[in-house]
Amino acid sequence: MKFNKNKINVVDIKQTKKSVYATGIGNAMEWFDFGLYSYLAIIISKNFFSSVENDELKLIFTFATFAIAFLMRPLGGIIFGRIGDKLGRKTVLTTTIILMAASTLLIGLLPTYDQIGIWAPILLLIARIIQGFSTGGEYAGAMVYIAESSPDNKRSTLGSGLEIGTLAGYILASLLASGLFVVLSDSEMQSWGWRIPFILGAPLGLVGLYLRRHLEETPIFENEISNTDVEPESFKSIVKNHKKDIILCFIAVAFFNITNYMLLSYMPSYLGEVIGISTTVGTVLITSVMVIMVPLAFLFGRLSDKIGNKKVVLIGTFGLTVGSLLSFYFMGLNQLMFISLGIFILGFFLSTYEGAMPSLLPSIFYTDVRYRTLAVTFNVSVSIFGGTTPLISTWLVHVTNNPLAPAYYLTIVSFIGFVTMLVLFETTSGKSLKGSYPNVSSEQDFEKVSKNPDDALWWYDKELK
Repeated sequence: MKFNKNKINVVDIKQTKKSVYATGIGNAMEWFDFGLYSYLAIIISKNFFSSVENDELKLIFTFATFAIAFLMRPLGGIIFGRIGDKLGRKTVLTTTIILMAASTLLIGLLPTYDQIGIWAPILLLIARIIQGFSTGGEYAGAMVYIAESSPDNKRSTLGSGLEIGTLAGYILASLLASGLFVVLSDSEMQSWGWRIPFILGAPLGLVGLYLRRHLEETPIFENEISNTDVEPESFKSIVKNHKKDIILCFIAVAFFNITNYMLLSYMPSYLGEVIGISTTVGTVLITSVMVIMVPLAFLFGRLSDKIGNKKVVLIGTFGLTVGSLLSFYFMGLNQLMFISLGIFILGFFLSTYEGAMPSLLPSIFYTDVRYRTLAVTFNVSVSIFGGTTPLISTWLVHVTNNPLAPAYYLTIVSFIGFVTMLVLFETTSGKSLKGSYPNVSSEQDFEKVSKNPDDALWWYDKELK
């Protein structure tokens, strides 16, 4: 292959940072809703499943509704992924944020079971389905957009901004929920107070929409190596030609999201129902750890650019393989210091994924199929593993009567992730994305890439010989 210097994508780092803000706010919007649902799960269960007498079963039904909505994510991935690969990444990102804001507002306005009976949980499920459908294109699209807009040597650092958006959404949700629990009485919170955060989510979505409408299309999408006149590959062809990449992505998404949902979605209920601490104390502890995770995610993103994303993820998978049981054991001691330490262990190693995964996952696939394949693979894996994590964890504790049961689940998943990354993955940090010319942001990097075309297009000979 003859290397063409004119095909090097020179990106404006300031514009890229603006793109990170715009996509990060959308991601914050998504996880603001998920965070609220988790923090207010007990109240939601009493409002929408009041016909169920057992409180534990009410919570299981509430998390089941949370999990069922994830079944729509692969469909959203298929539809939005195809649109994203054909019409561009920006088109999808402006659509998904509208749907997310609307579904969040809808939950805040829904009547309860006591008001309309069985229609209440049905409408709640519909709102969650809309959320799941839009998320099917949102998160994968945001990852792809940032990865394709970033200089190759800063992809992980900038990509970590997406997960900082995730944490910001959760932190905002927890602060609002905590503030309401402090200001309002239990009866006020049960009656109408829980609605306030969901209603406030709509303005956040409008801010994100404004920012996204002013985004530019990614340089890689506009200047990709593959012939844009060729008819896009069918999913059957993609599965046949990219089996190894799909398997790797599927497993990486599984251990990433099981850890993510274990800490950020299931933990508030675990601390309240299993450990027995107050909702306010549990929320403050988790929020404090999330605040610490924000700089950690950024630092692990920078480390990923320096030593390679593979090494950073291996740190996380190994740490959780050996540390998950210790984490839950500390929480079981039911002392504030040990509970905080147990939560921090999970948060620290999750931060390695937060720093590396947003850049790692898009780098697995080629440009012409990147959005579709990542969106579908990501969302199928999340639907099976991530969205069911609170439900499975609650069920494991219920049937085994063992508060350490979720830790065994996380240990097994992390070990599988460690072996998979060690054997199947080759670091992609600092290298051009597959099927794409290099992205640079400085004259020095331009000259370096121009002189070393074999390093710049590292994937070409290896994959296409």
